[in-house]
Amino acid sequence: MKTKILHLLLVLFLMAGLAACDNVNPGSSEDGQTASKGDHNTESVEESDEEQDVDDLFNKVKNNSPTSERIQALKDIAMHFYWYGGDLKVAEEEVFKGITLHGDYDVVEEAFKQAAVIEPHDVDLKYALASTQILQKEVPEALNTYEEMMNEDENHFDATLMHGIYSMVEGDDQRYKADFDQLDKIDETKAKEYRDRVDLVDEMKGVTLETEVPDDLKEEDHAFIVLGYALSEDGKMEDTLIERLKVAKEAAEAYPDSKIIVTGGVPKKGITEADVMFDWLVENGIAKERIIKEDMATDTIETGLFSMNIVKEKQLKDVTLITSASHMRRALVVFNEMNHLLEKQGDDTERDINNIVYMDFDDEDEVKEVSQDEELVIYRDLVRASGIWQFPGMQR
Repeated sequence: MKTKILHLLLVLFLMAGLAACDNVNPGSSEDGQTASKGDHNTESVEESDEEQDVDDLFNKVKNNSPTSERIQALKDIAMHFYWYGGDLKVAEEEVFKGITLHGDYDVVEEAFKQAAVIEPHDVDLKYALASTQILQKEVPEALNTYEEMMNEDENHFDATLMHGIYSMVEGDDQRYKADFDQLDKIDETKAKEYRDRVDLVDEMKGVTLETEVPDDLKEEDHAFIVLGYALSEDGKMEDTLIERLKVAKEAAEAYPDSKIIVTGGVPKKGITEADVMFDWLVENGIAKERIIKEDMATDTIETGLFSMNIVKEKQLKDVTLITSASHMRRALVVFNEMNHLLEKQGDDTERDINNIVYMDFDDEDEVKEVSQDEELVIYRDLVRASGIWQFPGMQR
């Protein structure tokens, strides 16, 4: 009997110890603030798991794993740092020795570069490398990478297309023409489609950015689409998003029969951009029945894709985009491309896609000028919207 009692006491003691362990703070939350005692800090646990996963990937690259596993580990490292970032010092010491890394995209670039060295015949790896160089605004380096692909396969449509477009952005119109002549030989129909897309960019570069709510919008079957902006780590709206919403409120009040689509699906603290935008508009007097959430998009491409699908499903016609002036020309290009996709899928609705902006440029000259950096991003997103992934098989 005494033995059973002692055994029972020991079990109770161990259970109490485990319960106490459960209440110990396991670490810091993602915003760097220590969670209060007793919180189950799931984000910290997930963060630790992610760090462990990256460590495992680094080990696969360092050890004698089969070639395919090392390449896959490098691709996974690239995508991890593209989405979540990571410890640059560890990356320097563990995998990319002798290279000073200044940012997460440096890791992405070096991972694809190393993978392409291991398997130089995989053109998708080289295309992903060139895409990362474009993200880094390393246009000459990207052009060289595209040239390597074209030397290996003169009929590689995507590499020739990108080389031509970015040559044009760099001011080399002669090379742009030569590359598009080659595209005609590879696929004349497809080449014409991309010439039309280049014309679309030229058209949008000259569009008037409207700072006031127009008084001539069509009120029937019309929607305002408010583009999201990344929330702070604690799930709060940045000033940029609030300013966009102020424009949206004024527009919604001027056109009380129009729908309002709020967009953005990247969660912070469990809440998305669409969530906070919906709440802000309702709190500021806009009827919730008018507001539609698009809460899946992670970037401008997906915003255009998912929002235009809502427009189609709700049988809406004309749309007015609301975003920052510095973002609007890119948004107009993407949304027009997505509308073109709907047309190819059988939607024959003739839509007017217009704009109202929150003015974030400093002066009138800056508003009219389309910088090389802006043009670079416009073309990058246009090509992605057209169906060519920047990281083939991994990330649009």
